[in-house]
Amino acid sequence: MDLEIDIEEPWPAGFDWADLAERALEALAGIAPELDHPRLVASVLFTSDAEVHVLNREWRAKDKPTNVLSFPMLERDDLLGLAPAGPPEMLGDLALACETCTREAAEKGVSVRDHATHLIVHGLLHLAGHDHETSEAEAEAMEALETKALAILGIPDPYGDRS
Repeated sequence: MDLEIDIEEPWPAGFDWADLAERALEALAGIAPELDHPRLVASVLFTSDAEVHVLNREWRAKDKPTNVLSFPMLERDDLLGLAPAGPPEMLGDLALACETCTREAAEKGVSVRDHATHLIVHGLLHLAGHDHETSEAEAEAMEALETKALAILGIPDPYGDRS
């Protein structure tokens, strides 16, 4: 899968956010093979709370910013049945809100980089058709995939505080 990455203010300069997104995808593709497909493309937008607020209000009727938005463009069955040959297929779009991500990272006592990595992994799983809100079993399965991908990158289990 290829990522189209755009980084806007207020994400801090001086760090390779695009490389962070690519590494997150690489780790995830090793455990969610449907994302390791040569025809797939996804966009990742590192943007502001204000922009995510607008997107959240327009597309989800929620009048507030959130940490990450996922806009899937393929149904899971279509993704799983995607032939290896053919034109590129857009899996979907992600948008990460800098201020919310930064605030949440501070609240969790983790780096913004680690939290942003987790949000990208989480968002890519949503694009692949995983949904933690459909059932407890699906939530546990999605969290397990996230935890495995993050462990590959040396990032501690973000759900480790749950009993």
